[in-house]
Amino acid sequence: MSPAALLPEDQAVATLRADLCSETVPLAKRFRALFSLKHLAAQKPATPQTIPAIEAIAAALTSPSALLKHELAYCLGQSGKDEAIPYLRAVIEDRGEDAMCRHEAAEAIGALGDVKSLGLLRERRDDNTEEEVVRETCDIAIERIEWEHSEEGRVEKLKQSDFASIDPAPPMAEQNDTRSIPALESTLLDTKLPLFKRYRAMFALRDLASPPDLPTAVPAIQALAAGFKDPSALFRHEIAFVFGQLSHPASIPSLVETLSDVKEASMVRHEAAEALGSLGEEEGVEDVLKKFLDDPEQVVRDSIIVALDMAEFERNGEMEYATIPVAQAQEAAA
Repeated sequence: MSPAALLPEDQAVATLRADLCSETVPLAKRFRALFSLKHLAAQKPATPQTIPAIEAIAAALTSPSALLKHELAYCLGQSGKDEAIPYLRAVIEDRGEDAMCRHEAAEAIGALGDVKSLGLLRERRDDNTEEEVVRETCDIAIERIEWEHSEEGRVEKLKQSDFASIDPAPPMAEQNDTRSIPALESTLLDTKLPLFKRYRAMFALRDLASPPDLPTAVPAIQALAAGFKDPSALFRHEIAFVFGQLSHPASIPSLVETLSDVKEASMVRHEAAEALGSLGEEEGVEDVLKKFLDDPEQVVRDSIIVALDMAEFERNGEMEYATIPVAQAQEAAA
């Protein structure tokens, strides 16, 4: 079928898919196309664009860019749609795939709460030859799925979050004795505890830092920043991701320090770069990012390109980090 014969909403998905899957399109534009498709894939209730959007995202998993593929897996998990599961399982099962992508696929399976994938996740978690970041992520994903389908998960009283993301772990339940910042920080930093429980403290601290004018915001960010000293690269990368969600200026010093540490794992540095991109309107941030345009690590260089595009988006006050066709698609579907 020729593009001219497509319905307007199908043309929008086709345009976004073409940009996303093209290795000649600038990476920043591909990311904007991806987040447009994520928006379409996550619509509730599902629309005629849902499955085509999921298929479009999955089609780009053949890209050589580890950064892009890891973001594809994240977006598939955030779609909330079971149709994304086979693509994610295939990434987890591919030992030749970058560990950062496989970790993100496992996290996405957890976000989708797929009980049928517990066997695969347990297999990867228990395989001593598996990459540590994949094993740790599978462990968290298993606990998240089990929690979601447990009686505890059904009855726990959770604070309403300002964030629409499906997180790797729910925040700590609302209990006065466990939600103080010192108590949460103690749980966050206790390496003897399961990662899932520590992640719960992490997301509880995140929620205490939003909105940014809360009296608990800066103390919560300071508590989170202490997590950058954790021995787990997976844990450190999640701290940086949370800072990207918060976009609070108080996180800038620790993010700059993390990005600047060339001995830090690339998956952590890349997340710190993108978090700084969300703070691009703050004085000096763009100049810091530009210093790493020629970084030895490909995933960091790619992240800087995306982060600088995000910084431009923040400065321009745009409403959505996406491309124009998504607005066209919404109008066509209305």
